[in-house]
Amino acid sequence: MNIKPSLSTNGTDESARQNRWRGTSIRRLLAKAAMLPLRPITANPLFFIFMLAVGYAAFRLTLPDRKGFEPYAFAAHELFADVYMACAVLAMLPLWLRRVTRAAIYAVVYSTAVADLYCFVKFGATLNPTMILLAGETNSGEATEFLDTYLTADVLLSGVGIVLAIMLAHICCNIAAPILRPRISCVAEQLNEKLSHANMPWQLMRYVPGLLVAVLFVVSIICSWENKTATARLMSYENIGSVEHELTRKDKATLYHPVYRLWFSIYANRLTARQLDRLIETTRHLTVDSCSFRSPDIVFIIGESYNRSHSQLYGYDKPTAPRQQERMERGELTRFDDVVSSWNLTSFVFKHVFSLYAVGDSGEWCDYPLFPEVFRQAGYNVTFVTNQFLPQAKEAVYDFSGGFFLNNPVLSAAQFDARNVSLHDLDRGVLDDLDSLDSRRKEANLTIVHLKGQHSTYRERYPLSHKKWLARDYKRPRLKGRERWILSDYDNATLYNDSIVDEVIRRFEDRDAIVIYMPDHGEECFDDDIHVSGRLHSAAIDYRLAREEFEIPFWIWCSRSYAAARPDVIRRIREASSRPFMTDRVGHMLLWLGGIACPDYRSELNILSDDYDTERRRTLKNTADYDRLRDDYRKKQGGKTNVNE
Repeated sequence: MNIKPSLSTNGTDESARQNRWRGTSIRRLLAKAAMLPLRPITANPLFFIFMLAVGYAAFRLTLPDRKGFEPYAFAAHELFADVYMACAVLAMLPLWLRRVTRAAIYAVVYSTAVADLYCFVKFGATLNPTMILLAGETNSGEATEFLDTYLTADVLLSGVGIVLAIMLAHICCNIAAPILRPRISCVAEQLNEKLSHANMPWQLMRYVPGLLVAVLFVVSIICSWENKTATARLMSYENIGSVEHELTRKDKATLYHPVYRLWFSIYANRLTARQLDRLIETTRHLTVDSCSFRSPDIVFIIGESYNRSHSQLYGYDKPTAPRQQERMERGELTRFDDVVSSWNLTSFVFKHVFSLYAVGDSGEWCDYPLFPEVFRQAGYNVTFVTNQFLPQAKEAVYDFSGGFFLNNPVLSAAQFDARNVSLHDLDRGVLDDLDSLDSRRKEANLTIVHLKGQHSTYRERYPLSHKKWLARDYKRPRLKGRERWILSDYDNATLYNDSIVDEVIRRFEDRDAIVIYMPDHGEECFDDDIHVSGRLHSAAIDYRLAREEFEIPFWIWCSRSYAAARPDVIRRIREASSRPFMTDRVGHMLLWLGGIACPDYRSELNILSDDYDTERRRTLKNTADYDRLRDDYRKKQGGKTNVNE
């Protein structure tokens, strides 16, 4: 009887020991799991702290001081996620490789942040593709001169100095780390030992930091996921035009970190380099059979953001183009009534206009020669005056995309004999550029003038002395007061544009000249009382949008001497004024006006030719058939193309 209780007691003790062992093992596993999220940070403590510090400082210090600007709300979350994931990868590396990799990351991050802040302080813009392009073209002597000029005390006292101070603090901590690390480890072990023998609530405190890091990481990933997806999408395109179109989306990526901006800038330059190589190769194979110089002076004026519905030439109820109207009434100017742009983005339009490619052709626009280089090879003196496409530090990706093939040294030399070298706040400065380059003219000349026109912001496109209309001049109660002010600014800019264009014409009135005018695209400006100005890049194209953003004014003016000497050309212009036309074909018309015969000229694309193909589709943005949109709309509206008719 004494044995049984003894057996029972021993069994109970063994079971209790096993339960305690299991409990201890579970607690250890839980403790390890709770501490695991801290492992990336404890393996790279200085990296974690200072990469967060420099990243957030660079983000805050490069925010533009602009009314209405809203910074990226989840920059801190995305920065935490990025740095934490970098720490996690580093923690898996052998110690020697981890140190080398960290050193390389430090070099990239700090140098990029300093360059980014420097550009922001000196030029008002962070790193962008144009800055990288200009830096690549700078030799060592120019770089030294640049630093001597711009690396001044005020720069060191700006955001650049803050980043340098963070870097200096990081260096000091690295130097002190071998001394401090044993002491910190000792304190941590003592604290852990005390907590392990404390009451249960205090023991649980050991796991709180790891759990907090895990929760913060998950929250950060969720918050930044949309931007990360947009960034991956941005970096996935095969050409710079698609990248530019991506940046018109409302859900476009925010490149919050200098390294991301550098990455994007290098990526954009690589994309353009591919197209530049193809354009240069095409130039090498360009041939001109003959040239009759049919038009000794050809002037091609390219406007900006001109809604045809706001032109007096096309029935607008305000006199926004009185000078053009007067010339048309005198019979000097012929208005074309059915012209659309191929895109509502300037860069796309310029590629289609300058290249002899037409939408629907095989290959891409960069597989075809540029019409200015054909003119130059044929013997024309080619002058290009632009108030938008000159490389500058603050250049946006849109201007970079539109002008890279014009500014490349090889292609620029192939296309132009003379160019302007500076941009102007107002288009009046373009007239001075024209006058300064006039001495270089020869017997046969092609002059290309690119204006800012009605490019937003409209109130900046005209001087106050040219303000004719105010908000109260628009009796449109559905529009808000601010919208009527914007509308008045647009019409004032259109009126100012009329004066500039007329001044260009005046410079050729006494010459044997022909002038062609077209804007790059249209612009939304509250027509039909829709509360929109600018362009709706992401919207599906219906006829209303096509009418506002793609239908454009287009006209041809001829001097008296030109008209008298070429009645056949005048007849062709007047007969063609009602034909359907898209601006991707304008290069072929220009070649015919120059009397240039070459393998790349196609008469079916020349609106002045008897062979012109009036049935060729006019595809907007490579997606929408303009004529079908208009025809369907007319059927619904009983033959009208404008709801105001």
